[in-house]
Amino acid sequence: MEALEHFLPEVWFVILALFLFLYVMLDGFDLGVGILSLTSDDDDRRGILMTSLGNVWDANETWLVLMGGALFGAFPLAYGTILSALYIPIMGMVFGLIFRAVAFEFREHSNRKYFWNLAFGAGSFLASLGQGFALGSVLSGISVDDSGHFIGTTWDWLNWKSILVALTLIQGYVLIGSTYLIMKTDGELQRTHYRTAKIATVTTLIGAILITISTPVFYENTRSRLFHQPEIYIFALIPILGVLLIWQLFRSLQREEERAPFIWTILIFLLSFIGLGLIVFPYVIPTHITIYQAAASSSALVFMIIFIGFLIPIMLFYNIYQYIVFRGKVTGGHYEA
Repeated sequence: MEALEHFLPEVWFVILALFLFLYVMLDGFDLGVGILSLTSDDDDRRGILMTSLGNVWDANETWLVLMGGALFGAFPLAYGTILSALYIPIMGMVFGLIFRAVAFEFREHSNRKYFWNLAFGAGSFLASLGQGFALGSVLSGISVDDSGHFIGTTWDWLNWKSILVALTLIQGYVLIGSTYLIMKTDGELQRTHYRTAKIATVTTLIGAILITISTPVFYENTRSRLFHQPEIYIFALIPILGVLLIWQLFRSLQREEERAPFIWTILIFLLSFIGLGLIVFPYVIPTHITIYQAAASSSALVFMIIFIGFLIPIMLFYNIYQYIVFRGKVTGGHYEA
């Protein structure tokens, strides 16, 4: 029974990491396209950008809902503490997602589309910013008491680490959004996003380097873990693989390949998540609350695994089916096979 109590929280840690990765990967390019729409000076171009997302964005965001529900059920202590500490950035994210959703519908029926174009772009930026602040605040640590309850202040989430993570995440979303648009567009619009992808690759790389260097310097727990054998060999491999993937991404952009940049970007995101998971584990709130302390009862975790076990394949099939059906390019506000 004791082994089961350790095994189940670890399984749910992996499941939540999977949900988070799928959300960041799928809704990440949604948000990136929205941010890029703010730089478009032509209404037809904005229409093409929004049409490229119109049939997939809502399914992408279901992973965020599923992740929130799973966190509440599997790690209720962490759920309550995180929401108490990050009320402002989470509400900012929610309002941003609402603006985006409303903009999709109202823009189609509006004669004056400027306001809804702005709401779509601003909502995407606000949601990305909120997510970045939330992630950065969790990684830098949340103030809790011995019982794991939040004891900090309203503005604890606003610090240099969360700002750095937020800016880097936004650049990462712009990068994956640009590579997505390379696949979905052609002509001058496609060439524009080859350029934005190159710029976003550089800015994301700079942010990732700063985070990688500053984390062990300012956080003793992370430093001791990174430089402990044999973990040091595993963590040393991640930056090497990261440099290789970024080089391949740059190479594919220089060759103006269509699908390869998006694939390399996904692999970069995946590698980043693997590194993040290795650093954070076994904490659900570094470095105070472990997954074992925050976990629900074993019976609840088993019941949720049975339920989620049926739901995940259905959602994956639905997502894959959507991308197969709407796999063509977007030209003049409609899809072409």
